[in-house]
Amino acid sequence: MAIEVKVPLLPESVSDATVSTWHKKVGDSISQGENIVDLETDKVMLEVPAPIDGVLKEILKQTGSTVHSEAVLAVIDAAGAKAAVKATEEKPQAQQPKAEAAASTSAGPAARRVAAEHDVDISRVSGTGKGGRVTKENVMSFIGDKTAAPASVSLPTGARPEKRVPMTRIRARIAERLLEVTQNTAMLTTFNEINMQHVIDIRNRYKEKFEKVHKVRLGFMSFFVKACVEALKRSPVVNASLDGNDIVYHGYYDIGVAVSTERGLVVPVLRDTDKMSMAEIEAKIAEYAEKARSGKLSMEEMQGGTFSITNGGVFGSLMATPLLNSPQCAILGMHKIQERPVAENGQIVIRPMMYVALSYDHRLIDGKESVTFLATIKELLEDPTRLILEV
Repeated sequence: MAIEVKVPLLPESVSDATVSTWHKKVGDSISQGENIVDLETDKVMLEVPAPIDGVLKEILKQTGSTVHSEAVLAVIDAAGAKAAVKATEEKPQAQQPKAEAAASTSAGPAARRVAAEHDVDISRVSGTGKGGRVTKENVMSFIGDKTAAPASVSLPTGARPEKRVPMTRIRARIAERLLEVTQNTAMLTTFNEINMQHVIDIRNRYKEKFEKVHKVRLGFMSFFVKACVEALKRSPVVNASLDGNDIVYHGYYDIGVAVSTERGLVVPVLRDTDKMSMAEIEAKIAEYAEKARSGKLSMEEMQGGTFSITNGGVFGSLMATPLLNSPQCAILGMHKIQERPVAENGQIVIRPMMYVALSYDHRLIDGKESVTFLATIKELLEDPTRLILEV
């Protein structure tokens, strides 16, 4: 009996997908629920599981093909499953280790993408993940070993090598959206700096107990999310958006937190942050980061949002201008904490300082509102007790 493998229903905001990586070839045995192909959209990577046990009979959409919802990707021969099992059972015992080795080459989407990009046979990579699963780091290590070994792969003297590769769907979409922002908004950026000493002291004092109680690390992002919520309450227009000639004021605080992945920047959204504890914020951010890097984020987790935060400081950025995450009208940029001399009470002292930037759409937000918003962030983080007392 032939069973069709179809493209799952795509969200309304996604018109099509690209066949990224086939993990099975014609003639391979397949177990129900096993991922057989990755589909890349302009937002997320989708895995397509096998609907039934069987043998892959035919692949109808090759890597690179553009597909739509319900399109037939492949055909599975369900009747072939029993024959495959019988053939396996009849193999001599000496061949079993080889079969087991082949079965052990399971790998996550991130590892498979990196392997495909570098033409690496994933079955040759030793996995150190759970149950022998191949991780992205395993593939990168394997690639490093390969490139370091033979001198024969070095380019001739004087060669000017080039490599042309198509943009991934997500990179093309990021480029399109950022170009739209620069062309369709009146974006300005205002800056301030924050003395992070008190936040650092609190974090150092309680981070071990916090992790022991809540099973999650205490980072800086939860402090900033909490400060942003309070600042947004005081400056509602910064939490608003434009819809044609209408201003939409949002009575909730859904904050997007930018996460960098090898496929590009994604912005999953923390819902109702005004109702979340710092532990819940840190746990959700950690969950989103793991999902983002393994390609598991859903469309729902990246849709919406009334305000965003991006942290270039983790990469060493001292100061930058973040671009708006349309249709939001403001975004906060965090940067590297660096010790600098500052004046306090007429004395020069060394303090851990961070530059912060607020980019905003001047069509909606005036300079006074943007400066006031950023000043509120500064006041709250330089005296974190205010976050607790909400004053």
